[in-house]
Amino acid sequence: MLQDIRLAVVVNPDLPLGILSNTVAAISVGIGAALPVLGACRLTDKRQNTIDISSNRPVPILQADPATIRTLMLKALAWPEERAVVPFPSFARSLHDYADYEATFPGRNLEEEAIDGLGIAGPAKWVKSLTGSLKLLR
Repeated sequence: MLQDIRLAVVVNPDLPLGILSNTVAAISVGIGAALPVLGACRLTDKRQNTIDISSNRPVPILQADPATIRTLMLKALAWPEERAVVPFPSFARSLHDYADYEATFPGRNLEEEAIDGLGIAGPAKWVKSLTGSLKLLR
């Protein structure tokens, strides 16, 4: 399992706030499912209230236009080592049932799709090399 994990979520800052928030949330669930080491932990306080943690690492939310996000996704997909790459293609927003997304996906070409957001997690040096020039979402 990865020791020095870093993660980042990159989104299109021109998305409406609600859609942007949903994109970040959906991507974050995907990253956590792919790499449970990022958050599959519980903590108990002194009154025995037990919680599931949100994340054991910072999750920077960065911004980029859809073409840059797509290019970043394609570079990330080429990485041969252990990593998580979680894109949110624009077409997914029009599909309100996961089964429809799963059925539609094989007929799509992500190299030609607009990508609203992307989550990546993997070795810190790799994530920094992909996202180091991007600005934080503000």
